Amino acid sequence: MSRSGYSDDCDYLELYRSAVWRAITGARGQAFLRELIAALDAMPEKRLIAGELIRDGEVCAIGSVGLARGMDMTRIDYENPRSVGRAFGVARSMAAEIEFENDGDHLWDNETAEARWRRMRAWAVRNLNETPE
Repeated sequence: MSRSGYSDDCDYLELYRSAVWRAITGARGQAFLRELIAALDAMPEKRLIAGELIRDGEVCAIGSVGLARGMDMTRIDYENPRSVGRAFGVARSMAAEIEFENDGDHLWDNETAEARWRRMRAWAVRNLNETPE
């Protein structure tokens, strides 16, 4: 199990994927994706960590939004997608999906922090209903 809460147990997978799709394509999810892209673009060093929101000043994708908002992320239980979703104002399923995409869950074990930044920005852009300016 990862911080996304995903596991190899695929019970109700179709229903869950629908929840993720609705969260990402809804107005709140789209607004968050635009904010995420802006936060990623504003980072002085285009690098993302995995496994935590913030560590030694470096952040994951969701953490970049927290940094841009000036949030105290030390009190957020980053291993609980419901807690992350609540703190950032997105659905639990969207928080879990972003955490899963960011961390890679063994898919990108040798990925650099810079490559993770590029991949996550591209993921956010792909999931927008319109292209960002």
